[in-house]
Formats: sequence, structure tokens, C-alpha cells
Amino acid sequence: MHYQIVYSCISHIGNIRNKNQDNFICNGSYMETEDTDLKFPLNGTVSSKVPSLFGVFDGMGGEECGEVASYIAAKEASSTILGKDGVICLTEYCKRANEKICEYANNNSVSAMGTTAAMLLFLKTEITLCNIGDSKIFRFADGNLEQISKDHIAISAFGTKPPLSQNLGIPPNQLLIEPYLSRGRYKNGDKYIICSDGLTDMLTLDKIKKLSDLPSAEEIAQSLVSLALENGGKDNVTVILIEIKKVKNKLFNIFNRKIGG
Repeated sequence: MHYQIVYSCISHIGNIRNKNQDNFICNGSYMETEDTDLKFPLNGTVSSKVPSLFGVFDGMGGEECGEVASYIAAKEASSTILGKDGVICLTEYCKRANEKICEYANNNSVSAMGTTAAMLLFLKTEITLCNIGDSKIFRFADGNLEQISKDHIAISAFGTKPPLSQNLGIPPNQLLIEPYLSRGRYKNGDKYIICSDGLTDMLTLDKIKKLSDLPSAEEIAQSLVSLALENGGKDNVTVILIEIKKVKNKLFNIFNRKIGG
């Protein structure tokens, strides 16, 4: 048995920001700096027989540096060899991406820059989750919406958004990065949402759950981004919607057609 992994990706600058500091990895595609050729939604289908990586990166650290940090993370993800062990693969990725962001900061006299990362690696029978920061991953299954990523946030004053306690771009002599990792199996009909906080800051979980029940991945992604913009769009908004569809056995289908006349 194998599956089709159907995806739809949208990254929008939002209503207020001057630049889009988000980036993503979507089955090998990501945004180049000042990319004007990439058209959204970015839709596609990949077989579960082929390893595929999806992720969202939300840059921080100033007008230029946040954009660069998320770009470095996305570019590094695009060249990652997707091995048989998803946990080892994504752990090693985080280490490399962190080193490259820190190297850029040192070489360009940047005091602080970084990015979140929220990723799903699909292998033949297994899915591996890796996240660092507060970009979120949700699973919508059997009518229920559940956050399956873990937020890395520090304690903050009441009424203020908490700062991150972990991200890519932290020098090793300051803090050891500790991405959250988990793995399990996926099944037919599962839907996954990977997003930056430009979505979750603008939409309630109830609204995300309601829109997750729309018929297609593209409809869900477009509806989520559109509503985030309608509700203010105060930050960049990036969403990847992934749906798992079982591929039926062709011989079984032929057999059924003969029996049915």
C-alpha cells in the first residue's frame, strides 16, 4: 500500500510588512531572495514511495536579517539528503542550518538573526516531525484538530507575546539548540497544516478547524490565508496544507469492474 501526498503552499507578505521574511521548503521548492517568478498557490502531488520534506521558516532579527535567516534555512533544507531515519536526518539538518546562519551573522557583523523551523518528513510508511521556535504544525484527522508541534517560548508579561526560547541561529557558545522531534505513522484522510504565526495570530483554532474540513488542499490553504488577511494580516502568512490519500490497487479495481459487469 502507498499514498499520494497532496500539497498546497501559499506565502503572503501580509497587509503591513514591507518584506516577506517567511520562507518554506515544499517538496524541493523554496523562495529565492527577491523571488518574483514563484506563483502561489504552489500545488502538487508526490508519492509516498519517494521521501518528501515540507516546512515553514519564519525569520527574525531585523528588516534584512530575518529574511536571510529563513532563506538560509530553506536553501539548506532543499539540499538535505532525505535518509531512512527521519529523526537523524532532521537533527543533522538543524545543526547544519544553525551553523550556516551563525556563520553568516559572524561574517556580516550581525549581532542577532534567526528563524523558526517547522518541518514534516514523509517516508514510505512513517512521518517525522521537527520544529524549533513557534511556527506550528497541526493534524486534522477524524474531525479533530490537534497541534502536534511544540512551541519553544519563554515566560513573558501578561498581555505580551512571549519571546522564543529556541530558534535556528543561536551560537553554540550561548545555548545548545534542542529541536522538538517525534515520529509516527500517517493514514488515509489525514491533513497537516504547517504555518507561520502570521496565521495563528490572526485566526482562532476553531476557525482553522472549520476551514480544515473543506474538500481540497488548495481550498483550505487559500481560505486560511485569505481569512488571516481579512482579520488584519499583521505579519507575513505562510501555510502548507498536506493531505494523505490512499492509492488503490489497480488489479483490485479491474477485478471489481469485471464483477460489476
